[in-house]
Amino acid sequence: MIKSLVITHKFKLAALALATLGLSGCGGTLSGAGPYKGDIEAKNQPYNLVEINANTIAPYMRGEVRPAQATIAKPVAPTARLMAGDTLNVLITDNAPEGSALFAPLTTGGTQLKTRIDDQGTISLPYVGRQFVAGMTLSQVETMIRNKLKGVTTDVQTHVELVGDLSGSVLVAGAVKAPGRFSTLQGPLTLLDAVNQAGGPVLEPHLVNVTVRTGSDVQQFNYEDVLAGNNMVLRPNSEVVLDRARQRFVAMGAVGEPGLKDLPSQNTSLLDALGSVGGLKEANANPEGVFVFRMGEGGNSKPTVLRLDMRDPAAVFYARQVIIKPDDTIYVTNAAVYEWQKIISPIVQTMLLGTATGAYK
Repeated sequence: MIKSLVITHKFKLAALALATLGLSGCGGTLSGAGPYKGDIEAKNQPYNLVEINANTIAPYMRGEVRPAQATIAKPVAPTARLMAGDTLNVLITDNAPEGSALFAPLTTGGTQLKTRIDDQGTISLPYVGRQFVAGMTLSQVETMIRNKLKGVTTDVQTHVELVGDLSGSVLVAGAVKAPGRFSTLQGPLTLLDAVNQAGGPVLEPHLVNVTVRTGSDVQQFNYEDVLAGNNMVLRPNSEVVLDRARQRFVAMGAVGEPGLKDLPSQNTSLLDALGSVGGLKEANANPEGVFVFRMGEGGNSKPTVLRLDMRDPAAVFYARQVIIKPDDTIYVTNAAVYEWQKIISPIVQTMLLGTATGAYK
């Protein structure tokens, strides 16, 4: 009777082990986080497989770091054109004989008038009436006021100052710490001036794109290039928008920290990228199976898969030279021994559990 129970128990244990092995093989020969090294290297795949070595590395090397420019942006005050919303301070002096002057003389400070350009682009002043000034310069407004007061008073002088400006301001928005509108009344602003007044970017410089819009003119920069000397003077009424640059890659397989990651620099090498995700997992990584998957850059070009054998001592130098581009995928395959261990381990645990259970029968 006891012998029969032992045989039955062993039969069940073997059946359970085979079932576990069968389940582990569903969907592939071995379980894993992606394709196997042999599958990637198989012939007739819809991509070009490139073995990185001294003879093939040239097209995939990162470029030289561009030196910083030695030039400095020299702000030159641009001519401000008035627009609706601007606020003007108008000083009018009248040197007519005492008793006949309409405005205060210069010796007493003149007559100060503050006016705002309405949504129709007009202002209203005593003895001048309502006048359209949108698009005019300050000197043109001064000339217009003097002409309107001719014949009304004998010797009039005018001075117009912009004290609340939309036309002379710059809007900074997006990925900055303190977005807002900043005046150019204290002098012309460079791109760096405007971003610094907005608190600076909230991301690393190479992860920030800068778009400058002035009317129909649109320019785009990477903020790291701006810091390297590609600064510029902003025209009044410009918009500066900072947003996240598409500088990401995916790390998969036997790496320390798989996932979607930011490129650590603008000119990232494969070695830098591997370092930023914790490198290869020594316990289970297959150092011969380090792959970079890259989509084709042209409409008809095939994707490319780069393979690096980290067992080769020279591969460390190759990894330092190969550039990682945005949207690349770095995939490190598992070692075959590790894959088999993942299958054998649950079988062994099942057998041990079965043995322990049988001890109580």
